[in-house]
Amino acid sequence: LDSLLQETSDCSCSDLYLMLQLPTRLVSSVNLPQLLVCSGIFNWGAMGSGPVKGFNAPEVQQIITKKHEAAQNKIAKEDAETATFAAGCFWGVQLAFQRVPGVASTMVGYTAGGKLHPTYNEVCSGSTGHTEGVQMLFNPAVVSYKELLMVLFDRMDPTHLNRQGNDRGTQYRSGVYYHTEEQKNIALEFIKEVQPKYSDKIMVEVKQAEKFWPAEDYHQKYLEKGSQKAAKGCLEPIKCYG
Repeated sequence: LDSLLQETSDCSCSDLYLMLQLPTRLVSSVNLPQLLVCSGIFNWGAMGSGPVKGFNAPEVQQIITKKHEAAQNKIAKEDAETATFAAGCFWGVQLAFQRVPGVASTMVGYTAGGKLHPTYNEVCSGSTGHTEGVQMLFNPAVVSYKELLMVLFDRMDPTHLNRQGNDRGTQYRSGVYYHTEEQKNIALEFIKEVQPKYSDKIMVEVKQAEKFWPAEDYHQKYLEKGSQKAAKGCLEPIKCYG
């Protein structure tokens, strides 16, 4: 068991995805202890120590369970606001925001990089400069931009540079990519407000939103496709696997 536990430090979402795509006849060539741990046979309790993470802060739980009308989760694009965030592997981040009342739609993709039309494999190589991100349309009458930031920071350790949990590399850096000056100001003020809660410096980059390249279809709502609940108000812990 000790040797099994040692394997967890090398398991990332990109590694797991590649493992899940292996033909059955090749499974025997995979490092089996690592595959067992990453596939969820063992459940670790927090993103920094394994693949399962709940909503920790009581105020974030209140955001997720906020009373609202179902119709408020549908809003015309011209009436909605856009938010773009990054916090490590985009699978779990997307599912977290799918559950937020007032978030009308979400999409995972790649942003803040130089290459046009990047692919998942290219982004995972770290050569394109992109980070894995989630872009959403939200109803500001139901959820505020600051509340979205609160959910974001609850999903990650903002003091880590180019790393969240077992995912390491510039493609897993955390970021807030603002679409308006108001969003920029809210983000900077929020970081200033929460910095005293952390012993280390917050490393989340705050930059103007650039082109957001949608990820491949198989990445969209990946964890929901894997039978994890995306319903508004759901507080079940999110697992980083499908």
